[in-house]
Amino acid sequence: MHTDPQSPESLDRLELLIDSWLHEQLADNPVIEEVVRDTQTDERRWFVRLRGEEKGVFSIWYVLRQRTLSMEAYLMPAPEENIAACYEHLLRRNLQMFGFTFAIGAEDGVYLIGQVPNPTVTAQELDRLLGSIYEYTERFFRPAMRIGFESRFQG
Repeated sequence: MHTDPQSPESLDRLELLIDSWLHEQLADNPVIEEVVRDTQTDERRWFVRLRGEEKGVFSIWYVLRQRTLSMEAYLMPAPEENIAACYEHLLRRNLQMFGFTFAIGAEDGVYLIGQVPNPTVTAQELDRLLGSIYEYTERFFRPAMRIGFESRFQG
């Protein structure tokens, strides 16, 4: 879906919506440990720390741009063994996900990334996106770690 760049006023409204929604989540959602607004750059960016079960703690970056809201969560470091099998496992998991995909990022770490067009951003969509990131991280973290760091899980 191609979207036109958002006006400054539209971006301001989305920024307020995201700010408000995140602070609501911090107050009401027990898995949200921290919400920090990035004030070091001109980007409209938020850092959210979550408490998981399979992956004890993980973080999501939300970045509001001219056309899209992007999300990124670090899943795991680069696999040390069974590298091809680990990446194959994650690529096959991409087929089971809606709106997100696994990608190789900095230092070959594995990230869960997604983006949605700005016109689709609502509180309900933010709920869905957060739930998806949480569910995908919890579901796929341990199996990927067991493949990519197999010798550490033996014994």
